[in-house]
Amino acid sequence: MSFFGFGQSAEVSIVLDGQENRRTAEIKTEDGKREKYFLYFDGETVSGNVNIALKKKGSKLEHQGIKIEFIGQIELYYDRGNHHEFTSLVKELVRPGELTHDVSLNFEFSQVEKPYESYTGANVRLRYFLRVTIVKRLSDVVKEQDIVVHTLSQYPELNSSIKMEVGIEDCLHIEFEYNKSKYHLKDVIVGKIYFLLVRIKIKHMELQVIKRETTGTGIFALEGPNTFNENETIAKYEIMDGAPVRGESIPIRLFLSGYELTPTMKDINKKFSVRYYLNLVLVDEEERRYFKQQEITIFRRADKVRKNYQAALSHHNPSLLSDGGGTGKSQYQNSDEDTPKEKDGEAVNNDQR
Repeated sequence: MSFFGFGQSAEVSIVLDGQENRRTAEIKTEDGKREKYFLYFDGETVSGNVNIALKKKGSKLEHQGIKIEFIGQIELYYDRGNHHEFTSLVKELVRPGELTHDVSLNFEFSQVEKPYESYTGANVRLRYFLRVTIVKRLSDVVKEQDIVVHTLSQYPELNSSIKMEVGIEDCLHIEFEYNKSKYHLKDVIVGKIYFLLVRIKIKHMELQVIKRETTGTGIFALEGPNTFNENETIAKYEIMDGAPVRGESIPIRLFLSGYELTPTMKDINKKFSVRYYLNLVLVDEEERRYFKQQEITIFRRADKVRKNYQAALSHHNPSLLSDGGGTGKSQYQNSDEDTPKEKDGEAVNNDQR
């Protein structure tokens, strides 16, 4: 762009190397639309060409330098004035001078670290993008291009089942069991519900998958004035419609591939978390609701193509391999705090007083 229409300006485009064969991935925008961008992984080189076409042929474009940046940033919607950058790399493409014709400039960010997965939620967005800036005296020419980053994890060696008892004294006593506590995005939740004591008239029971997004500066505190929790029911699975009897066993089989899930994200750059819970809900004939929640871990499993890539990358530079969490170690070998725990106690009745 130019000031009051005077002076030379230019059209800028970014062409990534190998984009004809590179996979794409969809990500939501703030307004709920879905857009496709080229897909990258942690440790991959981001390279290509910056093409600059002068709008007025035969005239020159004076500039104070041309640069390209690779940026990873977190934007909290309640604090839009501040963008929190966790990755920022800059390369100078052209020193101050003037352009008299169209140019194509090469760039490369070699084996760049991308520690977190791209994410757009209710109150936060994590994005990676390239930004080209032609620095001018009055107004800069800026072009941005987003990419999508996926983080990959190895299948956990230890993946214990979840077994819990829940009940209301002298009224209801059930046991439920899930086959695992950690699931990949295309996994299947398999489980069973056992009715040991039934003295209330249950008419409906379902299993829900709930996503809880936590954002804000009070994220590490139990409560905080700038902490925001957003719960979204991702999936509902009807287990039973009708009254159960004592000794009855009902199987559960919930396929996750049909739902829009992301990997579990814990304390991302001390700005936000995304956690998932299995919520067992029972409704009696008086419309009273009883429920019990259990946290689970969801991760993105590496496919065969990515495994081959990681093997080659580790042979070239083993330090580049990570679990997708930016820690350089498997997220399933972290402290006990990262492992979903069974929650003791009785079911909660929201409507009883």
